[in-house]
Amino acid sequence: MKVLQVKASSHTYNIHIGNNLRYDVNKFLTKDYSSILIITDEKVADLYLADVKKSLEENKVYEAIIKSGEASKSIETYYYLQTEAIKSGLDRHSLIIALGGGVVGDIAGFVAATYMRGIDYVQMPTTILAHDSSVGGKVAINHELGKNMIGNFYAPQAVIYDVNTLESLPEHEIRSGYAEIIKEAFIANHSLLDTLLQVNLKQLSAAQLKNHLYEGIKIKANIVEKDEKESSIRKFLNLGHTLAHALEAELGYGKITHGEAVAIGLLFAIRVSEQQYNVQLPYDSLLKWLLKNGYPIFFEANIQSIIQLMKSDKKSQNKHVQMVLLHEVTKLVIEELNDDMLKTYLQLFKKELDTL
Repeated sequence: MKVLQVKASSHTYNIHIGNNLRYDVNKFLTKDYSSILIITDEKVADLYLADVKKSLEENKVYEAIIKSGEASKSIETYYYLQTEAIKSGLDRHSLIIALGGGVVGDIAGFVAATYMRGIDYVQMPTTILAHDSSVGGKVAINHELGKNMIGNFYAPQAVIYDVNTLESLPEHEIRSGYAEIIKEAFIANHSLLDTLLQVNLKQLSAAQLKNHLYEGIKIKANIVEKDEKESSIRKFLNLGHTLAHALEAELGYGKITHGEAVAIGLLFAIRVSEQQYNVQLPYDSLLKWLLKNGYPIFFEANIQSIIQLMKSDKKSQNKHVQMVLLHEVTKLVIEELNDDMLKTYLQLFKKELDTL
């Protein structure tokens, strides 16, 4: 088992990465809790809920199951979960466990952050993508006008990452998770990026996966420790996300996975960087890798609508779009782009993808 430590402003917590950790959850809890509510989704519940409940059989344990998919990050689901917490009798000494992917982690964390003004929670990610969202304490739900618009910074008490739960992932979820690891490599590890661009996701070994997850989480944890509330360098973690979030909102949440949207957004950010700074970046290498691994690379959205969604993103300032761009790999900058620039860049990008 590998352990990483994150120092949040409120407390320090550990990230545990290993095999079969779901069978021994109590070992990783830092306190005795009056009761525990496990929040998970339908797919994960069928696979792993019984294992986690058995490992907590000495505790008073409740469960709440939501529908799978991004559409569950809604105000309606949030209200349902608050109701379940109240009906279960959770108090300020209770714990919420988020068992699932990024959707479950985000909404369960937000429920914990706001139930009785905040109770403890633990992240138990079951997807590769959730290696990113489970670390750093960003919790949120979506609004129909924007992704993650309603949320908070609220650090977990622990992250328990049982890598064996990743064995059940379909191909599109593997793609989704690796888009975020690629993003992290662009931000902080050139050597990792070179390694990843040689990986065939259909022939991924367990050892490779564990190593890639560890390296990605290490990058995320290091940045979060330095800038927990996203006032400076944590903004770099939004590389590729400006267009990605707009695409998700435009297409409808769940039409493509978050990571698949990030892959398109990452390509766009790299192409804009090349044009903006007259530099050469590994755009072609990334595009070749994405296509080889089956990512849906397309741009079929209305450009003006996309611009408006990008401007409404929570990272925008004074209705101006801020994008994370690169002077070179691991050398990032935040650039403010006006509507005319965005329109030009999006038109060129759309034209390029239409020829694929």
